[in-house]
Amino acid sequence: MQLMTLTEIRRAAQNGPVMARVHVQVESAAPKLTREQKPYCELNLADACDRMTLRVWSDHPAYKTCSSLNSESFVELTGEFSSHSQYGLEAQKWTIRPLTAQEKNELLQGPPELRAKQNADWQFILETTAKITDPRLRALSDAFVKDLGERFRRTAAARKNHHARRGGLVEHTAQMMRVALALAKLYPQLNVDLLIAGILFHDSGKLWENHYPESGFVMDYDERGELVGHISIGLELVNSLWRKISADNGDTWKNLEPSSEDVRLHLLHLIGAHHGEQQFGSPVDPKTPEAMALHYIDNLDARLEMFAAGYLTAKPLAERIFERVWPLPSKLVKSLGVFKISTPPPKKEGELL
Repeated sequence: MQLMTLTEIRRAAQNGPVMARVHVQVESAAPKLTREQKPYCELNLADACDRMTLRVWSDHPAYKTCSSLNSESFVELTGEFSSHSQYGLEAQKWTIRPLTAQEKNELLQGPPELRAKQNADWQFILETTAKITDPRLRALSDAFVKDLGERFRRTAAARKNHHARRGGLVEHTAQMMRVALALAKLYPQLNVDLLIAGILFHDSGKLWENHYPESGFVMDYDERGELVGHISIGLELVNSLWRKISADNGDTWKNLEPSSEDVRLHLLHLIGAHHGEQQFGSPVDPKTPEAMALHYIDNLDARLEMFAAGYLTAKPLAERIFERVWPLPSKLVKSLGVFKISTPPPKKEGELL
């Protein structure tokens, strides 16, 4: 039986039941009661890209086994998967077994396509920040990826809604940089060095707020992230790194224009204003072209990712209409297909033109 990821199974199950195997980590195993007060176990399962819930009824042969699982358990689930309009992805006629050490290691690396994409995105981030011409912003970016690069590569862009997966922040950041570089060609008044550095650091506080451990897909809660929040952490991180690199380069940079203090303040503003409005968590509204551009680039990439994920997970209401996916403003409608020029069939021999 084919080994698939949860996302692949979810996509295939839209066309009907699919027989498959999937390797997952157990996020939690919680005892529950039905309305009739009958016990069952609710397993939350996760792989590198997706999640599903498996309800194990008390009369299932694996009930006792599943009830003893915890977040350190890695298992193979084999069965018939289908997409339920209310409960999402479900499994029937299933069996479960623990993964071997090798299977666990392969699972933690992520599926090959995602692994290749995130590696390419990370390389793009490194190449793009290396091209920053302002020596202060380049040194700051270099110090960040050297000190915290591995943690960055395990961080999600969000706990839910968009790029909510291990390494999702790398995907989100790289795509934002691509958009920024394209946009800068149309708006030459934008300070590209500042905008690229702002994109790199805008969600840097999520390295604590949305960080995955080295050995799993279960995102823990971090006290610093809960008490301070990712915007405040990002501001603190930039100031800390700035002091560190300034101590080594202060004399070299003191006569540069614009002044180093102006550069630092404008970068802090991009981090602080990237949510766009104070009611959405930013301590200040965007007040520069770069801050406004960063906010819209961030929002655009996040929302287009929500559309893509929503078409896979949202309840269908009609042939091309889907239930609303929060925080998008309304129901989803499948986008218009790309125009294709139809090729006329070849003429048969002897047929008139």
